[in-house]
Amino acid sequence: MKTPSNSSVRVLYSFPHKLGAARICYTAWQQVNGLAAAGAELFVHTGALHRSVPPQVHVSATLARGKLRLPYRLLGRNRALALHDRIVAARLRRLAGQIDIVHAWPLAALETLQTAKDLGIPTLLERPNAHTRFAYEVVQRECQRLGVPLPPRHEHAYQPDVLGREEQEYRLATRLLCASDFSRQTFLDRGFPPSSIARHIYGYDETTYFPAPRSSDDPDRGLTMLFVGVCAVRKGLHFALDAWLRSPAHRSGQFLIAGEFLPAYRQKLAAQLAHPSIHVLGHRNDIPQLMRLSDILVLPTIEEGFGLVCTEAMGSGCVPLVSEACTELCRHLENALVHRVADVPALTHHITLLHENRPLLHRLRENGLRLAPSITWTAAGSRLLEIYRQVIAEHRPGALQLHASIGTSRGNERLSL
Repeated sequence: MKTPSNSSVRVLYSFPHKLGAARICYTAWQQVNGLAAAGAELFVHTGALHRSVPPQVHVSATLARGKLRLPYRLLGRNRALALHDRIVAARLRRLAGQIDIVHAWPLAALETLQTAKDLGIPTLLERPNAHTRFAYEVVQRECQRLGVPLPPRHEHAYQPDVLGREEQEYRLATRLLCASDFSRQTFLDRGFPPSSIARHIYGYDETTYFPAPRSSDDPDRGLTMLFVGVCAVRKGLHFALDAWLRSPAHRSGQFLIAGEFLPAYRQKLAAQLAHPSIHVLGHRNDIPQLMRLSDILVLPTIEEGFGLVCTEAMGSGCVPLVSEACTELCRHLENALVHRVADVPALTHHITLLHENRPLLHRLRENGLRLAPSITWTAAGSRLLEIYRQVIAEHRPGALQLHASIGTSRGNERLSL
């Protein structure tokens, strides 16, 4: 059943961390901005607000009051997430009949999802990564192969309490929101029906990531290859180092590594990192400029939910060389070069190919730039809003039509948060 495009969708958006901070906090913040631009009526419940959102978005903190924030260290991370979940679930009960759909984030959604189910409200659970059991298994295997231990409470160290809670959340959600086919497949492989998964995308900020003017490609100029992200086993930096040093590109080019290292991982890679063509930059705040100055972005990750740096690189005129675990927006020989996970010979060939074939590098770059306007955060917000409409229509046929008919009288009211 097709829902009318002019009907308002009232969304309770639950995010337990600092909305607008780094990593997933940035992702959630951009998602809220994109949804607001698309016309969703958003009631955001977040642990704390780190960065402002559009004025039409109603925001309520769960773990902060004014500038004071309840520190996770005081409660413990898991207890803080559970507290957020309990607060949002209680607020949702008070909002019965005023919310069309709930969008929640992992590890802080169990009570919220159950409450929504009791109230007959459809729910979406964000999956910023692959199935957690899959992620634990593949990262653990690779760490054991390399001899690099993970700290006990590292996000990818096996934690049965975390896994158990997440798997309960998976079962309660109306739909799981997966941002890539790779992530979706990890759920299908564990028996989830296709109908339980909704495919959306993340985007990039075109006001921050944009290309610099480039002169004609000089075949004698060395390539600049860039890695951006947390330098840990999961991201596959060791594969990139092997491939770079096997390729003739390293003789005249440079490999820039922007990100903080897991100490044991850096020690394992110390000999390769000492090569004069490799520059370890540490944490950087100028990633957009680094992308504009680089020819290729490398991300040979072994497990990924989407890979934001891929779209950011394309928007910057930087060609992604990535594993198949990254977003399928990276299309092999169209706007990127894609290799199988852990396939160092293929990645070596791809680096060498772009080192030797500058017209191909130019064509991939231009194709990426042509795709970029369709993969911004604004575009991602519109796509996600359409998913909301579809899920609501399937869950409660006629709900949006009814809301549209009474929306005028309520249009200027704020919900009591």
